[in-house]
Amino acid sequence: MAMSGGSGETAGGGKAIADINVTPMVDIMLVLLIIFMVVTPLLQKGVSVDLAKTKNPREMREADRDDAIIVAVTRDGNIFLHDEKLTKDRLNEKIKDLLQNRIDKTVYVRSDRRAKYGEVVDVVDIVRASGVDALGLLTAKADSTSQSQ
Repeated sequence: MAMSGGSGETAGGGKAIADINVTPMVDIMLVLLIIFMVVTPLLQKGVSVDLAKTKNPREMREADRDDAIIVAVTRDGNIFLHDEKLTKDRLNEKIKDLLQNRIDKTVYVRSDRRAKYGEVVDVVDIVRASGVDALGLLTAKADSTSQSQ
């Protein structure tokens, strides 16, 4: 915005300048963009795995809740309960402890698509032996273009 002198004159020979200074708005938007870029990867729960892709996955919105119990199996056979790396022996007792006072006794398993089948089956058996009511296997939706080959 232009500022006039004290005598009532406007800049530019009697015409008022009505331009908006967008520099502060651009500065704020860039700061917000940087904040979102930094925070977004931190929002992922648990360990990052490359999920198996299926054509018709069933939505499991309950797995996105903050109190959902998620077990992840990585491609090298490591087992994680949320962010904590566990052995197969400790997995059973940790899940039993988490399920002890819960009404919803559902556990979700996220497996890397390159994980050994036997490792995933062992984890599923351990989870089922822990006293769960329901077990969900989390997958990703396959692209229709890549499946048409």
